[in-house]
Amino acid sequence: MADPEARSIPQLLGDFTSDVTTLLRQESELVRAEFSEKLGVLTRAGGEMAGGAILLLAALLVLLQALVLALSNIMDPAWAALLVGVVVATLGVLLLRAGANLAKPANLTPDRTLRQVGKDAELAKEQVK
Repeated sequence: MADPEARSIPQLLGDFTSDVTTLLRQESELVRAEFSEKLGVLTRAGGEMAGGAILLLAALLVLLQALVLALSNIMDPAWAALLVGVVVATLGVLLLRAGANLAKPANLTPDRTLRQVGKDAELAKEQVK
């Protein structure tokens, strides 16, 4: 790059335009990459929530079967089914909570991009001075 004192205004404007274009392209690539990463997190959260919902449905079926068995002939197999149902329900609740925590808006904010845009704005302000 030539000495800034020796360049003409059109050259400076051309360099500035080129730099801004490059900056915008890099920022858009960063936004795209970060949103892709956040979409992966959201997909994983959805998978965990779906897994939790399936386990809760299975738990409901087992608990209902256990309740029927317990009421009909109060025997050991019924209590075993009840215990299994409670364990499956607990696992389902844990999976749903884990998925919900992953899907919180705070986990989906493009933090790096926002930080970088702020830095770029500061740099542009300094170069304009």
